[in-house]
Amino acid sequence: MRVGVPKEIKKQEFRVGLTPAAVREYVARGHEVSVETGAGIGIGANDDAYRAAGATIATDAAQVFAKSGMIVKVKEPQPSEWAQLQDGQILFTYLHLAADPKQTKGLLTSGVTAIAYETVVDGQGGLPLLAPMSEVAGRLSIEAAGAASKSYNGGNGLLLGGVPGVAPARVLVIGGGVVGTHAARMAVGLGAEVSILDRSIPRLRLLDELFDGRVRTRFSTIDTIEEEISSADVVIGAVLVPGASAPRLITRDMLRLMKPRTVLVDVAIDQGGCFETSHATTHAEPTFEVDGVIHYCVANMPGSVPRTSSYALNNATLPYGLALADDGIAAIKRSSDLLAGLNVHRGQLTSLPVSQSLNLEFIEPLAALAV
Repeated sequence: MRVGVPKEIKKQEFRVGLTPAAVREYVARGHEVSVETGAGIGIGANDDAYRAAGATIATDAAQVFAKSGMIVKVKEPQPSEWAQLQDGQILFTYLHLAADPKQTKGLLTSGVTAIAYETVVDGQGGLPLLAPMSEVAGRLSIEAAGAASKSYNGGNGLLLGGVPGVAPARVLVIGGGVVGTHAARMAVGLGAEVSILDRSIPRLRLLDELFDGRVRTRFSTIDTIEEEISSADVVIGAVLVPGASAPRLITRDMLRLMKPRTVLVDVAIDQGGCFETSHATTHAEPTFEVDGVIHYCVANMPGSVPRTSSYALNNATLPYGLALADDGIAAIKRSSDLLAGLNVHRGQLTSLPVSQSLNLEFIEPLAALAV
């Protein structure tokens, strides 16, 4: 198969769909890989590195889209890219369609077969292609909170870990999954006082054992959220419903319960955000204020560390990408993992959570593929 890797064009996105090492694996399997010139600059890989791995270098994105049977990206395609996708082409990337009706319509119109990294599910019910970026985003969320807390950034002027004789900041993590666990790990490591809320008792037990009593674990209810946010200095929103819009766990009315200059970091912003007052921001302008509360809502947090993120992502996506390149649609039919990742197929929406979020017609993935 001809596999194409366009340069990411979302604002301040520096990751790349395939690293040179991944390209070499595709080429070794007999596939042709076309990489847009400059696509790997953000990870320190120039065109020569890709040529050495066996890729051909395309002069622009149009050339990549026009000549490829499969497009491998990182972030969701932008409007100028929707128009270049072709009927029968495979798109393999993050999509986050539940919060993006315009993109959904664009993909449906294009006739593309789109597999979303974030909805691929393994045999244990895990999200293997979302996990590496969740790990990165969870760790970055605490770095972001620390930066937003600085007084010159409009924050509350607290050092997260405190110093001897001065209490540390209180960090509340809502959601005890991959993002929440890694956020808590970073916050505990800095010396912050950390609480984690989740609705899974087994998960809370696991976290209690993992952190050996160094965090407070509480079952998440409206009452516990309100109680915890009233004393928190930092709140990390780390709640995920695979493929669906994130639940709004903190309303605008709840902001009045918070201390002035509290920092909210909404890691769920790609799925619409878990705070009612959230809207997507960029690395250039990462924060905004609502009712005296600082919001950090960058939608591509891992893009700020593209080397770590791209290699971590490629480690996870490689076997799936190779299967798609080897066998195309047949690979989706025989893999429950990829079938769960199928969101769009030739004008049909095959993700139930997306259809429910956007009120669009849904067709079972296998039924769509059979047509």
